[in-house]
Amino acid sequence: MNVVLVAPEIPPNTGNVARLCVSTGARLHLVRPLGFSLEDRYLKRAGLDYWPQLDLTVHDDLGAFLAAKGGDPMVLASTRAGRPYTEAAYGEDTWLVFGAETEGLPESLLGRFPEAGVRIPMWGPSRCLNLSNAVAVVLFEALRQARPGAFYGGREHPADRAASRTLSA
Repeated sequence: MNVVLVAPEIPPNTGNVARLCVSTGARLHLVRPLGFSLEDRYLKRAGLDYWPQLDLTVHDDLGAFLAAKGGDPMVLASTRAGRPYTEAAYGEDTWLVFGAETEGLPESLLGRFPEAGVRIPMWGPSRCLNLSNAVAVVLFEALRQARPGAFYGGREHPADRAASRTLSA
């Protein structure tokens, strides 16, 4: 699983996402320009002592990222997308792409891959969720789909057991 932050601006958000990636076994990709130095103390503080364990790649620009991604599937998280994130299909090779805190993903990227757009539904008056929260929401749905056995601690989910009992009855 790959998490991509395009032009992130706020060090603690990226630090939180880095910690999340280490905790879930996801790889983190940062696409320049970055709004901070990778040596930033707030970035490091948010990531705690997980930095040495982080699988991190920094791409010079969107073109370099897209080249590295190759033909693997991706989802583009955006408040401008129409499809809820729960309707996307995720696998271990899926790249989860998120934009900058103030601008989101570039319109050029969304326009080039309109089928990849997903959104997190919101009902309140806010414009968007915090970047690290949005990554967590989408990443855990992707992991639920891609690693169902591991996601439920190696056990079948109770809803799956109930469904199989109904089908066998």
